[in-house]
Amino acid sequence: MTSTLTDTFGRHINYLRMSVTDRCDFRCVYCMSEEMTFLPRSSILTLKEIHNLAIAFVRAGVRKIRLTGGEPLIRPGIAALCESIKAIPGLEELCMTTNGSRLESLAEPLFSAGVDRLNVSLDSLDPSLFKSLTRTGNLTSVIKGIDTARAVGFKKIKLNCVMLKGRNDHEVNDIVAFAIDRQLDVSFIEEMPLGVITEHGREQTFCSSAYLRERISQRYTLLASSYTSSGPSRYWEVAHAPTTRIGFISPHSHNFCDTCNRIRLTAEGRLLLCLGHENSIDLKAILRSDPTNTDLVTHSIHDAMKLKPRQHHFSNDSVEIVRFMNSTGG
Repeated sequence: MTSTLTDTFGRHINYLRMSVTDRCDFRCVYCMSEEMTFLPRSSILTLKEIHNLAIAFVRAGVRKIRLTGGEPLIRPGIAALCESIKAIPGLEELCMTTNGSRLESLAEPLFSAGVDRLNVSLDSLDPSLFKSLTRTGNLTSVIKGIDTARAVGFKKIKLNCVMLKGRNDHEVNDIVAFAIDRQLDVSFIEEMPLGVITEHGREQTFCSSAYLRERISQRYTLLASSYTSSGPSRYWEVAHAPTTRIGFISPHSHNFCDTCNRIRLTAEGRLLLCLGHENSIDLKAILRSDPTNTDLVTHSIHDAMKLKPRQHHFSNDSVEIVRFMNSTGG
């Protein structure tokens, strides 16, 4: 039996972003430092625990789960985990966000496991710039992964692009053209101030959604769209290219907290109630205290809604959240 999950502001919470690892084979400059210390493997949820928590969340009212990281495809057993989560009664959609580095070999197992949507990070189409932004990434491998995912049958693939002024913002229309050519959607994301980085100053590289939309409008006609993927993107359609939608995620310039339907579970089992706050509860400790009592976890999830704040307050010139995005869960 499932229920409805509601916070103290009347928002219905039906979307869980669930991290399966804090590790990643990229070191993207806006996401983490070049030298990272990851969690001890003993601190990470087991695959069985992830599955059990997914059951509890669906019973509590979650209808959409997105698996994230770190990079979820480096977690051994990821396809089998997807299959087991997809089979949970009441779950309507299973998605994944990936950097695409291992998608060429894993696209078919993920599709067979029932994954409904893929989001693939792609911040540049220039191989050298892509390598610079990811520090370790190979653009050719990522594009092969995207093309393989399309070939095996994925119909819902979206590119995620973090645009940095003076670094990759000149490529915005090239990325739109890439998406149109492959019949993909794309979301452009304002950089979020999570974790202390030294590679660049976030205030100097900040690229607003309005700025990017104006750049795109110089080449393409954009039509406002009512489409929603249940996430934070505000979408536009491209005239004469109906198979591509362009989304903008604007945590700075267009706060979307009033419609927030999301919560996050970290790889070590902490339930984060907001991306921009540290409010959390330790579901791993609750689960391990009585592993067979899923009702206890479900009740704890409902109780945690009291901690979900009305909104976040991001600023580019200060870092209030010291955890990196890889620790947050996408």
